[in-house]
Amino acid sequence: MCGHSGSTGPGAVAPETTLSHSQASDTDAPNDAAASLRVFVPHSTVSTAAFDLVISAALPLSILHHSLRVYLFANWLADKEKSEWADSDLLFVACMTHDIGASHKHDGPQRFEVEGADAGAELVRSHSKSEEDAHEVWTAIALHTSPGIAERITPLARLVRLGVLIDFRPATRSSLGAVEYARDVEARLPRLEIEKVLGDAVVGQVIKNPAKAPAASWPNNLYKSHLENPHWDGINRAF
Repeated sequence: MCGHSGSTGPGAVAPETTLSHSQASDTDAPNDAAASLRVFVPHSTVSTAAFDLVISAALPLSILHHSLRVYLFANWLADKEKSEWADSDLLFVACMTHDIGASHKHDGPQRFEVEGADAGAELVRSHSKSEEDAHEVWTAIALHTSPGIAERITPLARLVRLGVLIDFRPATRSSLGAVEYARDVEARLPRLEIEKVLGDAVVGQVIKNPAKAPAASWPNNLYKSHLENPHWDGINRAF
């Protein structure tokens, strides 16, 4: 695996950042936010490259915040469970790039999870030349919206999946004892309407190319909900 390192320590929230609800929104250019968000990035070449890759994809700030929160939650859980993946660069890469497929730059012909998995795996290959590491990251990203599979296929995929669930599901936060920690993380990395922003981004890609929403997939569920009520302007009801 790529070397383990972390600038914030296991399960820790960066002590200082200037972001707040009034200062950060999706109208901010990602490059403007990059300097303040780097405090959450582990001090390693591959982790820095993963962060830079996501910044270059010009994802909305809400998705950048979400990706960093998923890492912090997944790493908190890994540390709590004394997992070998705690403070792992591969954990950071998988969490940081898991939604990069929702960006315009990585809007290829495959469903957004697979486009993101390809991007994350290629970044790992370019730094470690390890196909095993690349496959670990690919699997974790590609399956992060696949309940019941991601939790069991590999330990890394499980951590990424649970990091996502901690961010989106209060019941998961409660069951894992992460309520207080999640509150602290969100104070540093505000949600910025992530449910609406991410759901709309995925549906927007599928509207242009319905092949990106194969049957029984999460993108397909979002797309069907959109088709049922195309004028709905709130959070996608299938989110």
